[in-house]
Amino acid sequence: MSDIDTLKAEIKKLSARATTMKMNLHDLSEELPVSWQNIPDVAQQAYDAYQALETARSKLKELEAKV
Repeated sequence: MSDIDTLKAEIKKLSARATTMKMNLHDLSEELPVSWQNIPDVAQQAYDAYQALETARSKLKELEAKV
């Protein structure tokens, strides 16, 4: 498998994780004011997931530009 294919597979996994984190954040917002103490943790997890996804997408774009 090429680096590009490997990265595409990783992006697929990261995208699924980001979507899950987005839904966790959404679910938390619907439960407010219950569990309001969890806002920073859940928000950080969503932020980290989307940051990792964006980093991988940028790397893929760079690899594809070199081909």
